[in-house]
Amino acid sequence: MLKEFKTLIPMVKKYKYYYLMGLLSLILVDAGELYIPRLMKRVIDYISTKGFSLRFVGETVIIIMTIALGVAIARFGWRFFIVGAARRIERDLRSKLFSHLLTLSSSFFGRTKTGDLMARATNDMRAVRMATGIAVVAFIDATFLTVAILFIIFSEYPKLAAISVIPLPVITILVLSAGKFIRRYFKAVQEGFSRLTENVQETLSGIRVIKSFAREDYFQKKFFKTNEEYKNSNMRLVRLWGFFFPLINFISGISIMLLFTFGGIAVIEQSITPGDFVALISYLTMLTWPLMGMGFTVNILQRGSASLSRINEILNQEAEIKSTEFPKENNITGDITIKNMDFSYSGSDKGAGEDKTLESIDLIIPKGTTLGILGRTGSGKSTFIRLLPRLIDPPSGTVFIGNTDIREFKLSELRSSIGFVPQDTFLFSSTIKENIKFGKPDAEDSKIMEMADLSTISKDLNDFPGGWETEVGERGITLSGGQKQRIAISRAMIMDPSILILDDAFSSVDTATEEKILKGFLKVRKGKTNILVSHRVSTLFHTDNIIVIDKGRIIQKGTHKELYKTEGFYREIAILQEAEA
Repeated sequence: MLKEFKTLIPMVKKYKYYYLMGLLSLILVDAGELYIPRLMKRVIDYISTKGFSLRFVGETVIIIMTIALGVAIARFGWRFFIVGAARRIERDLRSKLFSHLLTLSSSFFGRTKTGDLMARATNDMRAVRMATGIAVVAFIDATFLTVAILFIIFSEYPKLAAISVIPLPVITILVLSAGKFIRRYFKAVQEGFSRLTENVQETLSGIRVIKSFAREDYFQKKFFKTNEEYKNSNMRLVRLWGFFFPLINFISGISIMLLFTFGGIAVIEQSITPGDFVALISYLTMLTWPLMGMGFTVNILQRGSASLSRINEILNQEAEIKSTEFPKENNITGDITIKNMDFSYSGSDKGAGEDKTLESIDLIIPKGTTLGILGRTGSGKSTFIRLLPRLIDPPSGTVFIGNTDIREFKLSELRSSIGFVPQDTFLFSSTIKENIKFGKPDAEDSKIMEMADLSTISKDLNDFPGGWETEVGERGITLSGGQKQRIAISRAMIMDPSILILDDAFSSVDTATEEKILKGFLKVRKGKTNILVSHRVSTLFHTDNIIVIDKGRIIQKGTHKELYKTEGFYREIAILQEAEA
């Protein structure tokens, strides 16, 4: 269990003075509470021997009230310092998790559900906060009070103490034996919450598709089933904990019963005073909380350990794609050269007879030219262009910019030099203006407008209720597909990258608008390297060179005129599209 908490050691050291001040405050609270039974003993013995004295009782009450005030201030102190440290650790750990997520490769997010990540960043973080806050308080409080009370009662009332504490070790045994079950059950609860979050996130993300197919009933039943499983996981934990606490109270009650029996006899026999008897009852009652606190501590620590193990699973993930240890400082410019590249998503070369996503790719894209790519769906076009900014990693020694293998560049600089408009356009839930200048936050309004004019999105501004400042909604849900694509084109263009890739970026734009965008695009991008992937021959007509990819291989190369005159896939598609037009 404790090995999971190694992650938190640097953070605990960072806030050690908070914990020290909290520890001091907590000891002052316990010291004040331990002294009050001695004052009660003093008052009861005085009254039983000398009779009632308003002055004596009044002075004692004032002392108790003063102690109570000090205890209240110290109680605020441990809450401020220890719980405050736990809150800060939670913040730092969440920041560490988020920062780490940003370093991970896209393949990680392909196999990990968003809802699960959200559950780890929220519900699991809450459990870790409890383990670094309230659990620390419960442990220190229970340890100090247990040691202090046992010392007091055994030094002053050894026989009665020995009899009264006989049942209490059973509580410790119960706490230790229940711990492993609590951890297992709580981990099941957290995983159930992850599944519930995943279900809700996926449903809300696909709500328009769900409504289009009238499948609300199906998703409602699916949610009910997941919600029921989450409830059942919680109930297993509740049943265990619900049995655990009453049992501890019952065992503690046996101790009190023994004290009443043998302590009452001792008072009658005058071997102890009535004040001693009351003080001993107070101490034994106080001892019940530390023993329960131990169970409380184990419960919270087991929960925190289960949650921290889920967080550590993410923190222990390493990015599959990262910069080399000593990246080259060369300017990322020059011809793009691809040498005999084979690529498969398995991450290793496949044997003979097995299909590869890309095979035997040899290509040179001269600096300052525009390359067009045509191919059937699933032919490997998108894989090919995602290799250039290392969104997926090409084999070493196969892809070069200038004379430098792209794996030798610093990853952030490589990607900053390559503008990319993917097929699945993603916009942030911000304004149109903020989305356009996302790649260049300091861009001036005149530059933003120039890029908006270039993509023709500017002509739609009057249709938006807030103009530039219109919120586009989550993933740009309030916009049409064509509007989202044109904003994405403006976003990539405003960076003025040395290499710009458009992956079927005009698929939702009509041909007239596409023609207008391309004319401006080629004028602005003259002298810079561009790659246009499209299913439309009308788009590729404007490029300097074209390649046709089929089943992961380049099957044709040439200009539009050359390929149009040659029998093959390109000519077939061109003739078909001309007929449709």
